[in-house]
Amino acid sequence: MKFIYPYGATPIDGDESEALIPKHITLQTELNEWEQTNILEAGKWSFGQKHADILSIEFLQKLHTKMFSETWRWAGKFRKTLKNIGVPPYEISQELFKLCSDVQFQIDQAVYSFDEVAARLHHRLVWIHPFPNGNGRHARIYTDIFLVYYQHQRFTWGSKDLTTPSKTRKKYIEALREADKYNFAPLLEFVRT
Repeated sequence: MKFIYPYGATPIDGDESEALIPKHITLQTELNEWEQTNILEAGKWSFGQKHADILSIEFLQKLHTKMFSETWRWAGKFRKTLKNIGVPPYEISQELFKLCSDVQFQIDQAVYSFDEVAARLHHRLVWIHPFPNGNGRHARIYTDIFLVYYQHQRFTWGSKDLTTPSKTRKKYIEALREADKYNFAPLLEFVRT
């Protein structure tokens, strides 16, 4: 199968693509539909119950597993390869632990508004890029779970589908790149439009 990636997407390497579970899939559109069905089921699990300790590495992995367990054998497992984004694989666990600790501190000390805590959490989770693929979708759902858990409204994420090429996706990627430079204003505006 030939993968066609939208602007800003992380390519899947050959070994990772061999871990595709449904063998009948031969087209990118079929893969997208299959993943979306899996993700919708994960959404029901995510928002259908109260979760304990969402600020943990274990919860982050469990969510990714729920999102992609019917699609990829590496669902919920940290990547072992370098990508066009993200920390080196051997730093993933350490960076996620620091992220969870930092977010808890920001909440406890009211360092930022809650929207900013959530936007910074989202950006940093995308920046760490813990999984072979699905990191943006995982980070957006996780951020929404985080918001709901702390009794805040979910983000609107530009009010459009961010998985397909569009002006909205480009604006989202550009906002993340601005956040890479510690300018969070575009991301804060984007997540509530």
